[in-house]
Amino acid sequence: MKALIIEDEKIAADRLKGLIKDLRPDWEFMNRVDSIEDAVKTLQNESPDLILIDIQLSDGISFEIFNQIHVETPLIFTTAYNEYAIKAFKVNSVDYLLKPVDKKELLSAIEKFENANNKGSESVSVQLDPNVLSSLLTTMTKSYKERFVIKIGEHIKVVNTTDAFYFFSQDKVTYLVANDGRRYVLDFALDKVEEMLSPEQFFRINRKFIVHEQAIDDIVSFSNSRLKLFLKHGEGHDTIVARERVQDFKGWLDK
Repeated sequence: MKALIIEDEKIAADRLKGLIKDLRPDWEFMNRVDSIEDAVKTLQNESPDLILIDIQLSDGISFEIFNQIHVETPLIFTTAYNEYAIKAFKVNSVDYLLKPVDKKELLSAIEKFENANNKGSESVSVQLDPNVLSSLLTTMTKSYKERFVIKIGEHIKVVNTTDAFYFFSQDKVTYLVANDGRRYVLDFALDKVEEMLSPEQFFRINRKFIVHEQAIDDIVSFSNSRLKLFLKHGEGHDTIVARERVQDFKGWLDK
């Protein structure tokens, strides 16, 4: 099986290739392509069995490739931009994976491709069923929490999400730390807070911490391939990026 990765971020491409090699060590890979122009040139001369393609490339939106040439090769889209989901499924798409790509979801997409390919069909394009369509539409229209209403004694305090530096859990209590250093108790578990926050702005570095990109003062290497963060107003906290989250964290920073 010969695969082509079309991705303008080398770190993301290397990570994706590594995940696939873990799942399918016998697959071969063509040289990475990072632009619409190079993708068109490559696909005019070569025919991979599967294309894994980001939507936002260095010179535009990858759908432009299919406006210039006819591509019958099945595709797996990988992107942080879920608003393109429906359009993606109209172009020979096997599946659509949001970044950072989850290994189990990637395996599911590969198996879907292999099952369709083994049936000998001319096209392995997968029809988007109503349940998946509904789920994607929900994702695309999802709005994130703009402010937290917090009760402090007899008073009500409103803290805008944009003013939150980080959230953490301690002794089964969830705290919000604002950009002025003030700490507030929330009525939500940290798992619930994570669902409320935009993944573009916040990242869960471990079981106890969710951080805003602007809260990070410094990042240093730590033991066992982990990273240690120094947060603004974060004195006294042991903010270590869990080893299994390090690559995703780096990808989140490099967006």
